[in-house]
Amino acid sequence: MSTQTFQNRMEATPEITQTSPAVQTVVNPANVISAEVNTTSKPLKECVFSAMKNYYSNVNSADPSEVYEMLLSQIEPPLLETTMEFTRGNQSKAAIMLGLSRGTLRKKLKKYGLD
Repeated sequence: MSTQTFQNRMEATPEITQTSPAVQTVVNPANVISAEVNTTSKPLKECVFSAMKNYYSNVNSADPSEVYEMLLSQIEPPLLETTMEFTRGNQSKAAIMLGLSRGTLRKKLKKYGLD
């Protein structure tokens, strides 16, 4: 069974067009983004759910801490990197796509060494 890769799906996604003062998107990213698991595609939400169920089942009796930050540190870098690639390094366009201010985007890029 052939599946499209994340990059192929992102390349097929129409560019976001800005209308004053709101941003208008042509597609719903939640329906486009999926992760490759073995040779089948699962929605990103299901992959995160499975990963977190697995994580919690393996922490035994230890009380995990800073789980939110741990999860963000795994998800944000590829999100930022692929968005910057998609926008060909245009931070203003990437910030609009992500729904962030340009300053926040720059801070996150620096945090993960993507600046």
